[in-house]
Amino acid sequence: MNALTSHEQRQLAQQDAKPHAVIIGSGFGGLAAAVRLSARGWRVTVLEKLDAPGGRAYVHQRDGHVFDAGPTIITVPYLFEELWALAGRRLSDDITLKRLDPFYRIRFDDGEHFDYSGDPDRMRAEIRRISPSDLPGYESFMREADYCYRLGFQALGAKAFDSVGDLLRAAPSIFRMRGWRSLHTMVASHLKHPKLRMAMSLQSLLIGGNPFSVTCVYSLINALERQWGVHWAVGGTGALVKGLVSLLHGQGGTLRCNAQVKAIEVDRGRTTGVTLSSGEHIAADIVVSNADSAWTYRELIAPEHRRHWTDRRVDKGRYSMSLFVWYFGTRRQYNDVPHHMMLLGPRYEALLKDIFKNHKLASDFSLYLHRPSASDPGMAPPGCDTFYVLAPVPHLDSGTDWQTQAEPYRQAIAKVLERTVLPGLEQQLTTSFMTTPQDFQDRLLSFKGAAFGLEPLLLQSAWFRPHNRSEDVEGLYMVGAATHPGAGVPGVLMSAKALETVVPHASAFYRPR
Repeated sequence: MNALTSHEQRQLAQQDAKPHAVIIGSGFGGLAAAVRLSARGWRVTVLEKLDAPGGRAYVHQRDGHVFDAGPTIITVPYLFEELWALAGRRLSDDITLKRLDPFYRIRFDDGEHFDYSGDPDRMRAEIRRISPSDLPGYESFMREADYCYRLGFQALGAKAFDSVGDLLRAAPSIFRMRGWRSLHTMVASHLKHPKLRMAMSLQSLLIGGNPFSVTCVYSLINALERQWGVHWAVGGTGALVKGLVSLLHGQGGTLRCNAQVKAIEVDRGRTTGVTLSSGEHIAADIVVSNADSAWTYRELIAPEHRRHWTDRRVDKGRYSMSLFVWYFGTRRQYNDVPHHMMLLGPRYEALLKDIFKNHKLASDFSLYLHRPSASDPGMAPPGCDTFYVLAPVPHLDSGTDWQTQAEPYRQAIAKVLERTVLPGLEQQLTTSFMTTPQDFQDRLLSFKGAAFGLEPLLLQSAWFRPHNRSEDVEGLYMVGAATHPGAGVPGVLMSAKALETVVPHASAFYRPR
């Protein structure tokens, strides 16, 4: 091996002299935080439990099919563009984003469908086709959703709610949005037809929230999609993960896979680093957790260091639903199926009550069907299709034994898909596997197997959500779906951006002796 040049030795010495940030988890939140902290002068090490980066955005490759494990809807491209710019590169040089049209198709239980797009005229035509009298109400709904977007996303999304003062400063905006109303209540005040009420309120499920419970502030999702579009990253969501890892390496950062954190070490109220399940200790000046916040506090920090997020408080939280995901490939193509489709079942409010409040695995379901090969043929072998179908289900408080229930549940879903949009499905399968709420707990370390952390209720949002700067441990920070501002790719990326309001630039960091 060649000896290092004097220039290379100086570069290594300069890198080692920087204050050290350890990031737990390589999901979008962790990788975005890594890029942002690296740009602010920190030496960054990202630790990932799995054998490859991505977290919930992990990629499975089976029998020639490429399966994105989790997020598939990409909005707000500028949040990715900012990360590439911080690393001195351009997103468009590494990633091709395709704007989808329609964004997704909503299929109702009676077979009628609604194509949800960013084209104002076509959206009005869809509204008119289902309920002409609701057209004025749709216009007023869009205006209110735009208002929530300006106040809730643009003004508050990237600011850490770090103190009661931050809450008080945001209170007038929350009051103006009448944030105490549920999303469905807000939608129903504008639209009368039940199908349109479903079509304009189900978006909160994309971030783990029951539209009958979450704050109406999340109507901003509708405005956000209209403003920025719904996109697909060619090569899959995993292409974005790969690109972010490349940025991190280009900034001198380190990613270690198969490196599960067992404990966040704390001395006199301040974190000193982490200990891995292997027993290795990694010293750090700050720790950023992209792990589930409930898991972080309950499982990684000793109780004596937690006065705020005690086991009792963590346990009392209301958690989002979990997900059952069936990944499968077919030897034929289903060209009538768009890239994104929601298939609604016979019940809406009652089913969501079973999932979120009764914690009951019902015999009926609503589904999200993802067919990436509709837009990106490289996601499947030639002449084939790649799919996943997702069903919102209760988290593990349901008591469901998923080891025995997963296959019957999959079969029930397959029958519905065969009857509706994928005829002959079972005979066309080439590969098949599943993820259950038990996997969310055991593999992804999500408390109760909840897929999105705490449910985004008004009193579990913003200041009431686990803070981006830990309330319990100095030098500990949070990013990801389970902290502010919440789940969804834009929310997770914004959580990393919020770090910049609470984490100092490395040059200003004071390390106690």
